[in-house]
Parts: sequence; structure tokens; C-alpha cells
Amino acid sequence: MNDFVNAAEAPDFDTAGMVRKARRKRATAIAGIATALVVVGGGTALASINGASDSPRPAAGTATADPEAAYVALEDSKYKLDFGGLSLEFAKQQLLKSQLKLGKVGEVDCGKNGKPGTVVEVSPHSPNAVPRGASISLILCAG
Repeated sequence: MNDFVNAAEAPDFDTAGMVRKARRKRATAIAGIATALVVVGGGTALASINGASDSPRPAAGTATADPEAAYVALEDSKYKLDFGGLSLEFAKQQLLKSQLKLGKVGEVDCGKNGKPGTVVEVSPHSPNAVPRGASISLILCAG
């Protein structure tokens, strides 16, 4: 009996290997879940990248139904200037930087969705391109 007890080898556990395997499984599972979330939310992320702006946008269905109504396109630039949601003072500064003149300033009722005193529409607006020095009229939210 003593020969049997002394002859059997003690089990050898590779604890470091077990930990690595568990970590690898966990990392694979997290990567799979993250990939699934990116794929599901990718359309939303790509839609928000297209035409994104740091300035706040006027609420939908306020003063105008035209999505281009707050943009000004310059003839000598491939970029559009976005005035949507800007205050009158900041819009004036943007016009000066862009070598444009301030035309008429009007107000329109934009309901509860708009912030009073912010630009909701410009005239002429994109896709019509204007030259530098042109006069741009601003329509503000009255509240």
C-alpha cells in the first residue's frame, strides 16, 4: 500500500496558464460585445458625424422646414457657414470674419422649442452661393 501511495505523482496545476486562459476568454467576450454595440449603434454615430457642428441647432419644425435654411455657402469656399442657434452678436462676428455684411434682422415665433434671440434662418441660404461682401439677412427666434 505504501508503494502505491508513494508511487502516484502529485497533480501539477498550471495556475498561471489558467489565469491567462480566463483573462483571454473575458477579453474576447468584452471585445465581441463592444463590436456588437458598435455595429448596432454605428448608423447613429455615422449619421451624427455627417454635418455635425459644435453650435446648437434650432429645433425641428420651428421657423422653417428647410434643413439648409441656417447655412450660408460662399462662392469661393467649399464649406458652408452654419449660423443655426447662434446669438445675434456671435452671428455678427461670424459675418465679419467671413467678409459678409449684415442685412435685415427679423424675428419669427419658433414656439417652445427654440431659444429666444438665436438665429433660425438666414437669407440667402444654402445651396445658393454668395460672394464675399454680400448682405445676409438673419431671422431670429422670438420665443
